[in-house]
Amino acid sequence: MTKTLSGRFLILTIIFVMLAEIFIFLPSIARFREDYLLARLERAQIASLALLATEGMISDELEDELLRNAEVLNVVLRRDAVRQLILSSDGMPAIAASFDLRDPSAFVLMRDALARLADPEPQVIRVIGEPVREAGLLIEITIPTEPLRMAMIDYGLRILALSAVISIFTAVLLFVAVRRLMVTPIRRLVAAMTRYAEAPSESARIIRPQGRVHELRTAEEALQSLQTDLTSALKQRERLAQLGEAVAKISHDLRNMLSVATLVADRLESSQDPTVQRIAPRLVSSLNRAINLTEATLAFGRAEEPAPKLDRVGLRGLVEDVIENDQLAAEKAEITYTCKVPADLTVRADAEQLHRVLSNLVRNARQAIGATGRDGTIEIVGCETAEGWVIEIADTGPGLPKKAQDHLFKAFHGGARKGGSGLGLAICAELVRGHGGSLDLARTGPEGTCFRLILPAGLAV
Repeated sequence: MTKTLSGRFLILTIIFVMLAEIFIFLPSIARFREDYLLARLERAQIASLALLATEGMISDELEDELLRNAEVLNVVLRRDAVRQLILSSDGMPAIAASFDLRDPSAFVLMRDALARLADPEPQVIRVIGEPVREAGLLIEITIPTEPLRMAMIDYGLRILALSAVISIFTAVLLFVAVRRLMVTPIRRLVAAMTRYAEAPSESARIIRPQGRVHELRTAEEALQSLQTDLTSALKQRERLAQLGEAVAKISHDLRNMLSVATLVADRLESSQDPTVQRIAPRLVSSLNRAINLTEATLAFGRAEEPAPKLDRVGLRGLVEDVIENDQLAAEKAEITYTCKVPADLTVRADAEQLHRVLSNLVRNARQAIGATGRDGTIEIVGCETAEGWVIEIADTGPGLPKKAQDHLFKAFHGGARKGGSGLGLAICAELVRGHGGSLDLARTGPEGTCFRLILPAGLAV
């Protein structure tokens, strides 16, 4: 039972109630002792008044009977400033202590009560009090302590028994309440978690909040939100796995098609047309990149990019190649491309992967400007710092929407333009991370957008 929540509540309730009764017991036993002594003073006063009414003309037997009824050994009454022994017993023992009940403090009463309980030795004590109804100035009695202590013990045992009954009754009520209000809902919550764990992809197994207690209902609502997100993520992962399998199949066939296109492009290079001669090498280069990409997709079907093959890369030549390829794709809008990369700036990177990253970013910038129907500028700046190489791609487009900023670099969470998947930025970020660098959004707004790519200096030769 001690291992269950309701069992622990039951035991703790009994303990706490008993502790509370202990704190109540001290003033209670002190009050009981005071009432006991005051009752003996009142009986002694009545006995003394009976003796005074007869002017002391009573027999010794009657006097002893009055003392026994009052449960005292002798009575002293002070009237009119005269202290008078009214009743007395033969062979009075020595008095061990005196107690004044005319104006005692609560602390004194509790201290004296505990001292009496702790001392089992029979004694005779003197008790001083005020006569009731102003029947004198002072009354003193002498009583034995053994009857007082026995009465206090009997009272304490009755308090203990009552406390035990109250504790058990309260604990049982709390036990039932805890099981109904807490334990049962918690068990239902655990059962729902277990049932969901068996098949987390099934939406029907998501918990439905039913708790009446605010805290438990909050926990159920939080669990429902967590399970909903997890189920959605699992379904998305399953779709991505299916998509990856489909992409692998498409890449296999696409590779064969691109191989044929490459053979045709090679034949075009022998053409005497100046325009064809200018475009054909770039077409062959683009087809080779496409073939390499499809082969990489087949080799890494789990959507993981291969490790970069680092080499010295002239950044200006690579950027100019990206710009020339993108200019061929520009259709409506008049885009001005600016390359601010030093001619001698060399970085250590995978040329193919860096080309993919810059191509994606420049294409996104061109599409953003094209969506406005106005002319614009795309500027690529490269430099070397103490931390590494920094490349910035800035455009004069309309800026990224709020949704794109919230899910930046997350695949299939919506792109920067309508109909976009956001996959391009996710691929760019993954490729840059493979280089040990970072890709961040430097700024965005109505004036345009700027992405900053950093390759760490630790990769330098």
